[in-house]
Amino acid sequence: MKPALVTGASGFLGWHVAQALLRRGIPVRALARRPEAVKDLDADIVQGDLRDPDAVRRAAAGCGLVFHVAADYRLWTPRPREMYESNVGGTRNVLEAARAAGAERVVHTSTVGCIGFVEGGLGDETTPVSIRDMTGHYKRSKWLAEQEALAAARQGLPVVIVNPTAPVGAHDVKPTPTGQTILDFLRGRMPAYVDTGLNIVDAADAAEGHWLACERGRPGERYILGSENLTLKQIFDLLSRITGLPAPRLRLPWAVAFGAALVDTAWAELTGRPPRAPLDAVRMARKKMWVSHAKAERELGYRPAPAETALRHAVEWFREHGYC
Repeated sequence: MKPALVTGASGFLGWHVAQALLRRGIPVRALARRPEAVKDLDADIVQGDLRDPDAVRRAAAGCGLVFHVAADYRLWTPRPREMYESNVGGTRNVLEAARAAGAERVVHTSTVGCIGFVEGGLGDETTPVSIRDMTGHYKRSKWLAEQEALAAARQGLPVVIVNPTAPVGAHDVKPTPTGQTILDFLRGRMPAYVDTGLNIVDAADAAEGHWLACERGRPGERYILGSENLTLKQIFDLLSRITGLPAPRLRLPWAVAFGAALVDTAWAELTGRPPRAPLDAVRMARKKMWVSHAKAERELGYRPAPAETALRHAVEWFREHGYC
């Protein structure tokens, strides 16, 4: 059996995708800048960087399936150009390597940030959206990367695109920005909240969605992989029910949060230290990022667990591994 290449297997969602493949008996090849970061995976490790076309081509050689999960996921960076080189240029390198390897299927991991949002409603794969709607370098770079995948599909490469929402759960090593919010709650560092909304999904379910997209998805199509739409207050209330810890009661006006983030981010630009409240994150929080995953249910047979299950998995993992 030909191996499946997984980029980003050292990261949160990529690790879960690799596990989903291994459970099915599919050999995994992982492209990683630091091989020691994926030592817990039963995988063939190829050392290399997404920005190096030769390394990506070596990793993809002989692979029948390619899962491009890797991304530079930061809501603040002192060097935005690096993010575009990884997210856009890296995606182009993976698509070209998959074509050269004759891959039977490519699954490109985009983000819910590339989906259009509807005020007072739910966005889906058909909601109009453009780069003008993208807030910050991360979302802009991922939108441009998605355009590369769509263009490759139009040129005949069998690319399916998935748009995960906000994955949480086990093995959030770094952690991700959403995982950091959960961790701050567990550490008692979340005194207030803003009126925003997220769609929460278990990372393991999103990984299963990747496999379903590979197996049943239509090339050139996008599939939202989410679960429940919740306000931030509802998320904290669920965390309180899971942990017994008090949920924050103070609702912070958006203008106050924006002002604090403005100062915090300006200080980060001077010091080079990441801000606790990046300005782009507060700008994103102005909209409730609520979407429907009905298309993935209908076409892929995607069936995610409730958000409470995902949050419980995250809490248990953080506690078991000494994060709090």
